[in-house]
Amino acid sequence: MATFVLKDGTQLFYKDWGSGQPVVFSHGWPLNADAWDAQMMYLAEKGYRVIAHDRRGHGRSSQPWDGNDMSRYADDLAELIEHLDLKDAVLVGHSTGGGEVARYIGRHGTQRVCKAVLISAVPPLMLKTPANPGGLPISVFDDIRKGVIENRSQFFKDLALPFYGFNREGAKPSQGTIDAFWYAGMQCSIKSAYDCIKAFSETDFTEDLKKMTVPTLVLQGDADQIVPLDDSGKLSSKLVPNGKLKIYEGAPHGMCTTHAYLVNADLLQFIQE
Repeated sequence: MATFVLKDGTQLFYKDWGSGQPVVFSHGWPLNADAWDAQMMYLAEKGYRVIAHDRRGHGRSSQPWDGNDMSRYADDLAELIEHLDLKDAVLVGHSTGGGEVARYIGRHGTQRVCKAVLISAVPPLMLKTPANPGGLPISVFDDIRKGVIENRSQFFKDLALPFYGFNREGAKPSQGTIDAFWYAGMQCSIKSAYDCIKAFSETDFTEDLKKMTVPTLVLQGDADQIVPLDDSGKLSSKLVPNGKLKIYEGAPHGMCTTHAYLVNADLLQFIQE
């Protein structure tokens, strides 16, 4: 397994496949790099170098008590990019990973980055506030915290249904996909899973998005039950200086899995443009 040690002593696991222009993937909560397998296989076979890490506390990375916040996640990503000396990279983030990408650019700039992709991403801000009236009330995130603390195994099994749209009328649930989601969630440190809820829901990425001056593609489904489209993708695409929004009809939050063939094609086209 490829790992390296961050400055604070945390060991970070990552995959590094293929050769060519680098495409770097940041996963959602409570998943890990495996969530990108469909995209990584596709792009590596098309001649790209694809890289994805398990965020600290997630998957095969070590489980520190501290550092489970968006700025630290972004700094970890920066250390990985510098460790591999990546240049002209395309950054791709799903859900929480989209926040990680935005915060990375907000804190570290675009010197090593040529393009960015936000997929079903949490920016600009999930939490309902006076300045963000379209957000979700704090009670929604308190319920998630409660689920993680009281019975995270059952909670992840239940969460997989709306995550992939398997609870919609006419849907055909995949038990394998549900099992994979559960397994990834159970690999995550309970402390990291708990802390990350605050990180993805209460972090305001507005100023980070404004600094995303590279071409940015925003992808999201209009059936996203986890991150509401109207208060995320639609707003983010307006805040980034050079953004393009594409909405997938009927696609759920986990569309990198359920609609991989569409996501893959759009990623390739955007990278090649």
